[in-house]
Amino acid sequence: MVQKYLKYWVEADDQIALLSKPRNKGGNSDLASAGFNIINSIIGSGIIGLPYSMKEAGFPLGVLLLFVVAYITDYSIILLIKGGNLSSTKSYQELVKKTYGLVGYLILSTLQFLYPFIAMISYNIITGDTLTKVFQRIPGVGLDVLTDRHFIILLTTIIFTLPISLYRDIAKLGKISLLSLILTIVILIIVMVRTVTLSPQVPKSENAWIFAKSNAVQAIGVMSFAFICHHNSFLIYGSLEEPTLKNWSQVTHISVSLALVISVVFAACGYMTFTGYTEGDIFENYCRDDNLATFGRFCYGVTVILTFPLECFVTREVIANVFFHGNLSTVFHVVVTVVIIAVATGVSLMYDCLGMVLELNGVLSATPLVFIIPSACYLRLSKERWNHSDNL
Repeated sequence: MVQKYLKYWVEADDQIALLSKPRNKGGNSDLASAGFNIINSIIGSGIIGLPYSMKEAGFPLGVLLLFVVAYITDYSIILLIKGGNLSSTKSYQELVKKTYGLVGYLILSTLQFLYPFIAMISYNIITGDTLTKVFQRIPGVGLDVLTDRHFIILLTTIIFTLPISLYRDIAKLGKISLLSLILTIVILIIVMVRTVTLSPQVPKSENAWIFAKSNAVQAIGVMSFAFICHHNSFLIYGSLEEPTLKNWSQVTHISVSLALVISVVFAACGYMTFTGYTEGDIFENYCRDDNLATFGRFCYGVTVILTFPLECFVTREVIANVFFHGNLSTVFHVVVTVVIIAVATGVSLMYDCLGMVLELNGVLSATPLVFIIPSACYLRLSKERWNHSDNL
């Protein structure tokens, strides 16, 4: 019996040591830059659909679900890195392969590729739809190329998203993510102002403040799409100058908390303005001749452009791990990046149905990446007792 308990405590001490020490040489990102990348990954684009999720779930339940999704996000991305430390792996794919073998690796690789790739398509659709409305409000701009969504998508891809996506080091996106965060706060202020000025003029829909509605599952899909950052967590963690669990936990708690505050205020203000008339894209509710809303659309379009490269980094990493053993030469790095962006751009030029894209991507890809796989991996690796806080 004594030997059994001694063995248990030795294993527990070994596990604590594994969780605490850096797994690999750090990158070039300080805590702030890593935090900006996490926040940008969470609220960069999905935030625009959060007022609609309040309509789908019911406002009180919707706010509660936002807190739940944020908590699970915070907990599970820390759990992912714990699992990586325990298994001495450096990517989400390696972690799943070590715990669930080739089948798990292939399933995870598919999900981890599909989620950011579909997100890239949706970002292009948003950019095209949003910026064309902005240019239509500029005096002297008629029905020319600047109001053609196809031209806008191609233009922003060639000038902005492709060059930024060619970076190798995700730490270089820290300042870009900071700019995206600033623009998101500007958008939040605009939505808050319009809540005060427009809300009294918009008739409230029936059952606007009912606790729960039947479409809560769809609402969770939209929230999951907004809050997922698991697919790039290992990339951001590896970019830290000192990649320790303590530093990662600190960055995660602060980033997710700030993202939650912004998300709750944005969702509440957007829904309180239009209640049952809230659209999947909140800016579709505002009049086309509303100059303040037009400026908000511009800020949102730029935010989406700045979020796009984060998703491209992940899709490229998945392809590199599956087909190139994790290493890409400079030539292949450029070729793979160009091919990924070209295909995503081509699809976004052919289709423009955003609502279905967000819900399907949230339910089919984001849900397992957020709610299922991190916990399943940690439970398989953990040597703690079943009733330990992490396992529960």
